[in-house]
Amino acid sequence: MERLSGLDASFLYFETPAHLMHVCGLLVLDASTMPDGYTFTGVRDALRRRLESNPAFRRKLHNPLFNIDHPVWVDDEDFDIEHHVRRAAVLSPGGPKELAELCADIAAQPLDRSRPLWEMWVIEGIDADAVGGGIAVMTKMHHATVDGVGGASLVSELCSIEPDSGPLGATEHAPVAPRPSDREIVLDGLVGMAKRPLKFAQVLPGTLGTLPRWIQRARRGTAMPAPFTAPRTSFNATVTSHRTVAFTRLDLDDVKEIKNAFGTTVNDVVLALCSGALRRYLADNGELPDSSLVAMVPVSVHGRSTRGGTNKVSGMFASLSSDIEDPVQRLLAISEANKISKDHHQTLSASLLQDWAQFAAPNTFGLAVRAYSKLRLAERHPVVHNLVISNVPGPPMPIYFMGARITGFFPFGPIFHGAGLNVTVLSNDGHLDFGLIACRELAPDLWALADDLPLAVAELLTAARARTQPAAPRRRRTQPAEQA
Repeated sequence: MERLSGLDASFLYFETPAHLMHVCGLLVLDASTMPDGYTFTGVRDALRRRLESNPAFRRKLHNPLFNIDHPVWVDDEDFDIEHHVRRAAVLSPGGPKELAELCADIAAQPLDRSRPLWEMWVIEGIDADAVGGGIAVMTKMHHATVDGVGGASLVSELCSIEPDSGPLGATEHAPVAPRPSDREIVLDGLVGMAKRPLKFAQVLPGTLGTLPRWIQRARRGTAMPAPFTAPRTSFNATVTSHRTVAFTRLDLDDVKEIKNAFGTTVNDVVLALCSGALRRYLADNGELPDSSLVAMVPVSVHGRSTRGGTNKVSGMFASLSSDIEDPVQRLLAISEANKISKDHHQTLSASLLQDWAQFAAPNTFGLAVRAYSKLRLAERHPVVHNLVISNVPGPPMPIYFMGARITGFFPFGPIFHGAGLNVTVLSNDGHLDFGLIACRELAPDLWALADDLPLAVAELLTAARARTQPAAPRRRRTQPAEQA
């Protein structure tokens, strides 16, 4: 029996029609590499064959009556790929903005909880010259089933390193796990609930010391930014069910050149690029805060946490130093702040979030989120953090989806009440693919922010090359020849 962990289940409990908890990914594809050419039925049939060997795509939620613990995963005995792989087309002329508008509409729709919690939309009618590929696939997976790293890995398992080779994931037909009876599920849930007081007693002592230690580090100047200290911006409000999407692709070599010139990390540069773009975006809208923006950066703890469940993630608060005008000084300030934040984060328990999430109660959490939204409490208390910025590792080499080369892999994470903007970055075949998603009412012109990212690269790259390239030697002034 595979029961959802508290953290996995909490993404179900927190979900409302406006507060959607799925992650998305836009794959832009070059169909010319497909051995048999592109057809929608061909892609769907190829996916059907590959999904037979991957049980993660066939499992669904099961929550029988009288189950007082979290739901369990069971195999969908009536699995039908036609419920999950669908077809759509962009409006003419099929450029990036038309594609993004369709993706925003797809991202704004909740997943059907009676079926496995994922969808793929095959999108046609795209201008290959404008977008970089003739077709695209928009994926949706609920956060209860994957975290950021897991979602990218799960999609990658369906891909191949050659147009006509097998998938990177399992190749044998996966056996169907025996389905537990409702009685077994209920009894197991009762046992789990009976153990919760003991688990609470184990978790509480280690957590009580977190706040005093945080205060001590803050006094010494060695703490990450504290929650509820971020300045308010237009996207720090209550979100609606509407979404807006934008995306852009940057050269990873440019980012590495900046990193090497200033002795920082790729992640430092990514945060600096986001900070530079946000500075320009907010200044153009007349709302650039005097104090620095604060981002929540998800951190994978797959190698540190011993807890079960799919989501193994923690969060780190990062200063974006957006109050510093000079781009180089801003990057260096971010780098120093990141060192402090990473060191502080390492002192926190890797399983802290997972340990407390196990006590999540579905009815209580659901009612709390709805009340929080209805009362618009996100606008009444200090801002926890301004946005989420996530950096996800992807494939370093070209990969193919059903034979079509992936020319762009743009991820989109969830947004939250009080933080209606998410920027997720995925490294892919020598590029950094930036996916931006926001509440449409809070950031109606998201393309303006996406278009500011290449400008942020250009100003840092210019400074990096000025720093690393030797100055031209001065020409020696020659004395006039003496007359005979």
